[in-house]
Amino acid sequence: MKNLTALKQPLLVSAWFMFLTFPLMVIRVNTIENVVEWRWRNMIWVGTASFLLTFLWRYLSDRREAARKEAERTEDHEQTLGRFLAGRPEVGRYLSVGAMILALIFPFVFSTYQTNIMATALMYAVLGLGLNIVVGQAGLLNLGYVAFYAAGAYSYALLNHHFGIGFWTALPVGAVVGALFGILLGFPVLRLRGDYLAIVTLGFGEITRLVLENWNDFSFGPSGISNIPRPGFFGIALDIRGATIYLYFLVLLLCLATVFIVNRLQNSRIGRAWIAIREDETASQAMGIDGTKTKLTAFALGAFWAGMVGVIFAAKTTFINPASFTFLESAMILSIVVLGGIGSIPGIITAALFLILVPEYLRAFSNYRMLIFGSVMVLMMLFRPQGIVAGARRTYTFRRRKSGPELERG
Repeated sequence: MKNLTALKQPLLVSAWFMFLTFPLMVIRVNTIENVVEWRWRNMIWVGTASFLLTFLWRYLSDRREAARKEAERTEDHEQTLGRFLAGRPEVGRYLSVGAMILALIFPFVFSTYQTNIMATALMYAVLGLGLNIVVGQAGLLNLGYVAFYAAGAYSYALLNHHFGIGFWTALPVGAVVGALFGILLGFPVLRLRGDYLAIVTLGFGEITRLVLENWNDFSFGPSGISNIPRPGFFGIALDIRGATIYLYFLVLLLCLATVFIVNRLQNSRIGRAWIAIREDETASQAMGIDGTKTKLTAFALGAFWAGMVGVIFAAKTTFINPASFTFLESAMILSIVVLGGIGSIPGIITAALFLILVPEYLRAFSNYRMLIFGSVMVLMMLFRPQGIVAGARRTYTFRRRKSGPELERG
């Protein structure tokens, strides 16, 4: 009887998936011969796959629940990779050195296409780290992050088109413009939290895209801006491969700088203020934290990195238009933060590589690649909701010495 109960839910789920996918997977209209083709074999594959995956899910869930009940009610049974590395710093150093060596030799081992895709993944890693400041550290759900990304890209494109300003001059300008947009968004939403903040930021992103699409005199509308120059290298003319490698190392350097700065921010005074605002805004303000300044700083710093990556994106593609800055971009960046682990720098970088590289390498599966990709993400959220590398919770204790109290981070 127990075995029959265990099989009941997988069978129901399998039947439900076959019912939902029947029009898509079974029926195909051949418009050339004007006949309807019935692909029943696909129905068998869908039913079998959904049954096996559901059965595996139930099995793993039961095992996890049994392990949870046997373990003591402490955090010992939920050790994360972040805590593992924190307790073994030599392992973290070896992994970092290995990753750095691989990153340095990557463009010389792989093709130009692979290098270009990896540069895109690193750009999204920087975007994820920037959004992590707003969402992960300050706890402010921002669904319009793509607006700051677009501000940086259009800053470089328009400055170059009208005034001939080069990449290196436009890079800090785009970052500052992005930060100004962050402050512009931050002021009206200082009192909003949760769903209300998400709706307002979503509207801000859509307003930015619609303005760029309809203000032809300013942004050239849907036609976009083309012939945006790539970053120069001391006046040396580079071919496509050389320019791709140069841009790859530029993005890699930006990613390393972002990791260093974001890590320092997390352990700084403003970083602890962000965490306090995220955990309990009322209590943090009662302890003397300026909520207005803290939130605006989070919005500005998060948008700063988005503006900088926007400039690099414009230089990389040499063409931009409003279609490059839709809500799906914000959703993708937010997915990187959530999937990687909110507040976890290694997790966000890993998630960016996964979300950008996996869909590219699944192109061989044609129409089924996004189905596989979505299934992997759903399973990830079911069995690892804290993310790939959950951020270790920081604790601070005071240790008194003869010279005075000292703050020690744990």
